[in-house]
Amino acid sequence: MKRFLAVLAFLLSTLPVLAQNDSAAQQNIERPGDNLIVENIPTIPASVAEKVRQYSEFRSAAIQDWDPVRREMLITTRFADVPQVHLVKMPGGSRTQLTFFPDRVGGAHYGPKGSNYFIFTKDVGGGEWFQFYRYGLADGNVTLLTDGKARNTGGVFAHDDNRFAYSSTRRNGQDTDIWIMDATDPKTDHMLLQIEGGGWNVLGWSPDNKKLLVQQEISANENYLWMVDAASGEKKLLTPKTGDEQVAYGDARFSKEGKGFYATTDRDSEFQRLTYFDLASMKPAYLTSEIKWDVDEFELSDDGKTLAFVTNEDGLSKLYLLDTATRKYHPVAGIPTGQISGLVFHKNNRDLGVMVNAARSSSDAYSLDISTGKIERWTFSESGGLNTNTFAEPQLIKWQTFDGKTISGFLYTPDPKKFPGRRPVIVNIHGGPEGQFRPGFLGRNNYYLNELGVALVYPNVRGSAGYGKTFLKLDNGFNRDHTHKDIGALLDWIKQNPNLDGDKIMITGGSYGGYMTWAVAYEYDDKIRCSLPVVGPSNLVTLLQHTEAYRRDLRRVEYGDERDPKMHDYLEKTAPLNNSEKITKPVFAVVGKNDPRVPWTESRQMLDKLKNNNTLTWFLMANDEGHGYAKKKNQDFQFYATVLFVRQFLLGEKNLAAAGQ
Repeated sequence: MKRFLAVLAFLLSTLPVLAQNDSAAQQNIERPGDNLIVENIPTIPASVAEKVRQYSEFRSAAIQDWDPVRREMLITTRFADVPQVHLVKMPGGSRTQLTFFPDRVGGAHYGPKGSNYFIFTKDVGGGEWFQFYRYGLADGNVTLLTDGKARNTGGVFAHDDNRFAYSSTRRNGQDTDIWIMDATDPKTDHMLLQIEGGGWNVLGWSPDNKKLLVQQEISANENYLWMVDAASGEKKLLTPKTGDEQVAYGDARFSKEGKGFYATTDRDSEFQRLTYFDLASMKPAYLTSEIKWDVDEFELSDDGKTLAFVTNEDGLSKLYLLDTATRKYHPVAGIPTGQISGLVFHKNNRDLGVMVNAARSSSDAYSLDISTGKIERWTFSESGGLNTNTFAEPQLIKWQTFDGKTISGFLYTPDPKKFPGRRPVIVNIHGGPEGQFRPGFLGRNNYYLNELGVALVYPNVRGSAGYGKTFLKLDNGFNRDHTHKDIGALLDWIKQNPNLDGDKIMITGGSYGGYMTWAVAYEYDDKIRCSLPVVGPSNLVTLLQHTEAYRRDLRRVEYGDERDPKMHDYLEKTAPLNNSEKITKPVFAVVGKNDPRVPWTESRQMLDKLKNNNTLTWFLMANDEGHGYAKKKNQDFQFYATVLFVRQFLLGEKNLAAAGQ
C-alpha cells in the first residue's frame, strides 16, 4: 500500500495553447484551457508565464518493475502531459514510451518469466477509479482487465504464475473485497473474499501460492494482518489485539521457506521496526531495534537471502541490506542524500532498483549491485536547462508550541547575496494528516526562492508521521485544533527570526494541508497576508458526509465521528466554514472537479461565504482533474496564477496584469 501511495503521490506537457485569434495575440496573454473554470483570476500576461516557464519543465522518473529475465526496467515518466510507462534497457539508456493515454498511468508490473506482457493501472480525469489493463509486449495491444467502473488497487502477482490478487469496490462501491484474476484471461476474474471496510489490501503470496497476506487498515495507528486461503477465501487473523495498545503493521512478505513472514510494526515500540514472525508461534523477532526511526519500506530478494529496507531518519532516507540467515544488516554507501523509495529486486537476486529524490535532483531510477556495491543511474531526468546545483538546501528548524512540545520542520532560504535582508515567507503545510514533509526536490517551488526571494517553510505539526506513534496520535479527535496552534507558534517564530519577514507570510497546503490553510486563515488572520488552500476541506463534518464511501470510516477514526453529538459540535465549532467572517485577507482556492477525497464543493461553499464578507477570492477548478492536478497543462496554469497571486498579495506588487509584467 505504501508503494501504491508513493507512486500515486509521484503521478501528482505541453503548455496551454495560446488563443489563435488576433486580439489574443495582440494582448500577449496566457489563457486557461476550456477545461478550467476561472473566477476572479486576472488575465495572466505571457511575460509572467515566460519568466516561470523554465521551472515547469522538470521531469521525474519512477521505477516500476524489472523484466523477469533481461536486465531492463519499466519506469513511469512524462514526455507529454501526464506520466506514462516507458522501457529502459540499460543505465542511462533511452526511455522508450509504451503507453499513450490522456490520463496518468502507473503501477506497471511484468507477468511471470516466459510471459510477454505487463499489467498497469489507469484512472480517468483524476477520479481514482483505477482499472487494471494488460499491455502485450509483442503487439502493443492494451486489454481492459477489470470492470471499468470500480476502484481497483494493489495488483500482486503470485510466484511464477499469471494470477494476481487485488482489492476492489466492485460489489457495492464501498467495501474493498479481495479478487483474483489470471492476467491472460479476464474471464477468470472472481471475488475470493467478501469483507466489510475500505482499508483491505493484498500484501503478498506464500511461496506455494496457496495463501495470501492481507492487511486490514483501521487507521494510521491501528491495522491487522490476516492469512487468506487463495482457493477457499477462508481467513485467519494473525495479529489479534492484545491489551489496550493500538498496533500498526506496515508492509509484509512471506519468508522464502514459507514458515514465517517479515513485516514492519510499531508493536512494543514508538517506531516501525522490521520484524520476523514465526507462523507456528507468532512470536515477533525484532530485527532493527537499534535504529530509533521508522522502517518505511522493505523488499525481499527472490531467493529470500537478502532483505533491503529504508529508514526515515529525521526526514532523510537511509538504505540498508540485511542477510536473512544471520539477521545482520549494514547501511549502503553512495546513494545520493534525500528520499529513497520504490524498492524492487530483480529476479537475478543481485540488482536492487530504487528511486532517489534529492533537493538538487528530481526523482530518478537507480540500481544497486548488492554483491559489489556498484550504484548505477538508469534515468537522467531533465531540469528545464536550469543548474540545479545552485538550488537551496533544507535546514532543519524547531520551535516551542503552546503546550511546551517541540515541533520541527524544514526551512529553505534564498541566496542572501542576491536577496539580502529579511525575506517574505510561504508556509506550506503537508496533507495526510498523517503525512510528513521530507526534504527533497521542490520542482516549481524553486522559482519562489531563486527568482522572487521568498523563503519556504515546511512544518511537521503534531500528528505527522516519522516521530513515533505517540506524536502521530496527538491531533486525533478533540485535539484537532491543537495543530492550528502549532502553526500559530511557528508564525511567532518567524516573526522573531532576523532573516525572515514576519509581516509578509502566506499560508498554503494541499488536501489536509488545505484544511489547515483554511483554519490558519481564520485563526491567525492578523498574522498573515494571504492564503492558498489546494483541494482542502472547509468543514470536516461536510467532508465526512460527502467523501467517497470507501474511505469514510477510515477518516472518521482520524478526524472523529461526526455522528457523535459531542464530536459533531466540536467539529462544527472549529470548522473554518463556520468562522469565515474572521477571514479578511485574500484567498486563492484550487480544486479538481472529480476529486473523490475532498469534493470541490468544500471550497465552493467557503468562497460563497467569503464573498458575502467582501473578502477578495480567486477560484480555479479543473474539470478533468481530481485530488491535485496530474496534467502538466493544468499544473502550468495553476503555477502561473499562483505566481501572480504571490506577487500581488504577498509581495505587494500591483497591477501586474495591466502592466504586462
